Amino acid sequence: MPRGPSWSKLCKQNRAILMSCTCPAAAGGAVPPPAGIPCAEAGRMRFRASPLLRALPAALLAAWLLPACPSQAQQAAPAQAAVPVTAATVTRRDVPAYIRGIGTVQAFQSVQVRARVDGTLMQVAVKEGQDVSRGDLIAVIDPRPYRAALDAALAKKQQDEAQIANAQADLSRYAALARQNYASRQQVDTQQAMVKQLTAQIAGDAAAEEAAHLNLSYCFVTAPVQGRIGLRQIDAGNMVHATDTAPIITIAQIRPIAVVFALPQDDLPRTAAAMEKGELPVTAFASDGTAVLDQGTLLTPDNTIDSGTGTVRMKAVFPNPHSRLWPGQFVNVRLQIGTDRNALAVPDQAVQHGPDGLYVYTIQPDGTVARRTVEVARTEDGMAVISSGLEAGQTVVTDGQSRLQAGMRATTVAGG
Repeated sequence: MPRGPSWSKLCKQNRAILMSCTCPAAAGGAVPPPAGIPCAEAGRMRFRASPLLRALPAALLAAWLLPACPSQAQQAAPAQAAVPVTAATVTRRDVPAYIRGIGTVQAFQSVQVRARVDGTLMQVAVKEGQDVSRGDLIAVIDPRPYRAALDAALAKKQQDEAQIANAQADLSRYAALARQNYASRQQVDTQQAMVKQLTAQIAGDAAAEEAAHLNLSYCFVTAPVQGRIGLRQIDAGNMVHATDTAPIITIAQIRPIAVVFALPQDDLPRTAAAMEKGELPVTAFASDGTAVLDQGTLLTPDNTIDSGTGTVRMKAVFPNPHSRLWPGQFVNVRLQIGTDRNALAVPDQAVQHGPDGLYVYTIQPDGTVARRTVEVARTEDGMAVISSGLEAGQTVVTDGQSRLQAGMRATTVAGG
């Protein structure tokens, strides 16, 4: 039953029926005036209780009337206090677009330095953990056998050069005699073949000399790349062979260094489109996802997609000036593929999830809150990009939403 002003007045009058009243206006069945109204006023508000009410027992009448009538305390309830909340302003800003993944740090170049000739390892010329440049001496293998082989090759070449000089002189003499018919044509041909044979021998001697030079150079092992020396695998004094599988030492180039990470294949088209516009920045984070280790650029995606996982491998290069990235390390990777210019953004904690979708509470100029349905394009670094539902300059609640309902008053205690 609706409870308007008339119902409230009637309840007050009927309560007065059940209560004792010394006011003369209550005599003869008249309803006494409500509390707070002088009896002098009762003449102007005289009411008669209906016969039905007079016939009802007092207890039954009280049970029917009292629960249905609002109390004076209820009618005089104080205004609700404003709810303290924190708030932030809807702004327009440039919001970067990121793709995230997990990657593994790899040396930009990694070399296992092995012996290329057999011999005794005479010296390891570097220390473990030392930074070396290309061409620096790494180790020395006993060069004496190879120096002797070089000397033998040089001697053999000189011998053959002397023989070919004599053969060429004989060829000249036989050719002159043949023109005077003092020598046969056969002798001239035989001598020409001898010259050619010795010429080939000299060519072989030159190759042997070069091989001896090469083997001798292999005795002095140098760094093929710039990098950092790893732990030594073989100590000086050991016999090494060209067929050994264990390296003498390893070199890893860590400045610059590479990070390989996988992305879903669906991200490849927009990544490729962004690469056509320029270099894409990549940030490497520690395992906690907050500490920045280094910033680099995307080098290239792999040339195939892994059909088993539906991912494509990406390779990024980092300068690594402070050696915070180390081969084999797992890192969190953030690839920036673009930036949304002048986008509407709010702190992501302002966006709430409801049964009908996402919404935010906005604070109106009069201090009341309104609930607005919004659409979020994406969330990046604690900011939600709003595609619809808000306008720049509006104030949104970022904390305290659990105590709010639409229409309630709110007061801001901190800015977001």
